[in-house]
Amino acid sequence: MNIVLIGYRGTGKSAISRILTDTLHCRRYSIDDEVVRQAGKPIPEIVEQEGWSKFREIERELVRKISAEIRGSVIDCGGGVVLDERNVADLKRDGKVILLVASPEKILERIHRDANRPPLIEGLSFEEEQRQILKERDPKYRAAADCIFDTTHLKPRQTAMKIIEHFKKKGWV
Repeated sequence: MNIVLIGYRGTGKSAISRILTDTLHCRRYSIDDEVVRQAGKPIPEIVEQEGWSKFREIERELVRKISAEIRGSVIDCGGGVVLDERNVADLKRDGKVILLVASPEKILERIHRDANRPPLIEGLSFEEEQRQILKERDPKYRAAADCIFDTTHLKPRQTAMKIIEHFKKKGWV
């Protein structure tokens, strides 16, 4: 079974996924890193040159492939993976989906200097855009989740240990 991390930017998915893989001695797959590898260019370039739709197309194919072939790993998903219901179905097929959440204020604090992502919505301030996207995605995140962990007041290691403890209680690891 895979441990699948979903959630918005700034909730700690990447840091927590690395700690989980180190602690559980398993492999980590970052969907965003795999998109960059396959496209041969960073995400901002993909979006600037080919649009978000091309990024989502590559993301979709990689989720399908990784979900079909990988077992016993941690999968770190990009924030928009839940926008395609097929992604969620594929990830849940042999995985437990962990939703990482944080308060909007904490997310904004964590990502305010992240220039790695082009805007999803033009014409809004950075803060307005983040709040709107969070509001739109929250129902999709919650519908996909097998369990939810709030990272607002926790360090990544603390969250990772809580996830492992939860998985052990459930008999998932």
